[in-house]
Amino acid sequence: MAYEVEPPKYVRLAQTLQQRIEDGTYAPGTRVPSENQLVQAFGMSRPTVVRALELLKRDGWLESRQGYGTIVCGRPEVVEQKDRRGREALERDETQGAGRLIEVGRVPVPARVASALGLPKKTEVLMRRFLVEEDGEAVELVSSYFPAGLVEGTELGTDEPLSGSVREHLETRKKVRFDHVVERVSARLPEASEAELLELPEGTPVLSVLVVACDASGRSLQVADVLLPADRQELEDTYRLS
Repeated sequence: MAYEVEPPKYVRLAQTLQQRIEDGTYAPGTRVPSENQLVQAFGMSRPTVVRALELLKRDGWLESRQGYGTIVCGRPEVVEQKDRRGREALERDETQGAGRLIEVGRVPVPARVASALGLPKKTEVLMRRFLVEEDGEAVELVSSYFPAGLVEGTELGTDEPLSGSVREHLETRKKVRFDHVVERVSARLPEASEAELLELPEGTPVLSVLVVACDASGRSLQVADVLLPADRQELEDTYRLS
């Protein structure tokens, strides 16, 4: 069972600062506001601000330079890798590449997806589940969920692999437009069916990248839950020596 818990203050502050780096408010190479300025701007204690900055330094968004302050580094390589997974999930042509469509049908919306789609719990949604394989090994399980009303008049409900991406299909058939994506990364234990498909030993966790695709108004058009076996992931980071 998964529970959604509000992150602590320093994590929420780090997320806000990260967003400002991504939208260009804090450009790479510039200094972020001082600790005193952040304390005043956000009404948080100095220890909370310090922990948020340390978190961003650890993850590669910021670095300290002696005599100059805290500098913006930009988007770390690890984040680019995570985003690549999200883009692939949304742009995948099911008729091309390694993998197979394993399940299509209407299901009660999972709790972790319901809030992302803005739907009440247990609402029926369409799910398409695709297993990505490399050299005969299952490496990724992608479960995509769509509001039932959005898929009427489309081929998304068929159990045949879709030619072209889901995005292209919906934009053509339903005249909607994908505008931006929000991603949430977490770790959890897989459900029994997920563990079986990914051929995971009992007790092996998965990394979940929840990819929420929205239109310009913020309405969710598609949510893809990308599961990656945690025991097969390798992240590479690069850092500077001062």
